[in-house]
Amino acid sequence: MQNRIMITGAGSGLGREIALRWARDGARLALADVNEAGLAETLKLVREAGGDGFTQRCDVRDYSQLTALAQSCEQQFGGVDVIVNNAGVASGGFFEELSLEDWDWQIAINLMGVVKGCKAFLPLLERSKGKIINIASMAALMQGPAMANYNVAKAGVVALSESLLVEFKQREVGVHVVCPSFFQTNLLDSFRGPHPEMKSQIGKLLEGSPISAADIADYIHAEVAKGEFMILPHEMGRAAWKIKQQNPQALYDEMASMAVKMRAKAK
Repeated sequence: MQNRIMITGAGSGLGREIALRWARDGARLALADVNEAGLAETLKLVREAGGDGFTQRCDVRDYSQLTALAQSCEQQFGGVDVIVNNAGVASGGFFEELSLEDWDWQIAINLMGVVKGCKAFLPLLERSKGKIINIASMAALMQGPAMANYNVAKAGVVALSESLLVEFKQREVGVHVVCPSFFQTNLLDSFRGPHPEMKSQIGKLLEGSPISAADIADYIHAEVAKGEFMILPHEMGRAAWKIKQQNPQALYDEMASMAVKMRAKAK
């Protein structure tokens, strides 16, 4: 029974829903986030759902905070069975408008936060023959326009996960990567970019999604149980990925025409 689980970005959105899904199995959860009020709320909901655990403030940019979290898992649970590297931030803007600071911020949280999470928890996972679940995005596979830094960070999470999948097989540590498309979430609370109207455009896509964070958490739970590596919760995402594998140029052409429309709107 893999029931000792650490989740970053657990104070809201998908992280909270993943916590609640595993809580229904009676899991013990180490909930981490920079948002302490959100964490307290998640823990309350987790206990109502049948789980338990503790919260710890953790900024994934700081490796010492992640190693401290691993030590807390050791002290409170005697180890850990699953880690979910979910903490992330949103950003957008055309390449020429993105500052180098925008790049550093995005890579530090969305990519290096995952690298550091894997590194800090590997000794515990090797002992328990546990699992790593990294939350990437369909942006990692589709590279939509006006979000180059986000695309690159999330593509890095997929490449990291593929690397760990093959390296850790012999060590019996499982690896999964999740690439959701747009879904109803509060990701935009962290949005950073040069165009306010881009934030509202993405907001409309998020609100119009037929799938909620809770639906995605259910899907992840089921696919991890099956041992699936690449987890694509959206039907349209799975279809788009098939098209890209068969005819990448068609997808690039579609994205290029989308970029033209977005530039026209930005003006």
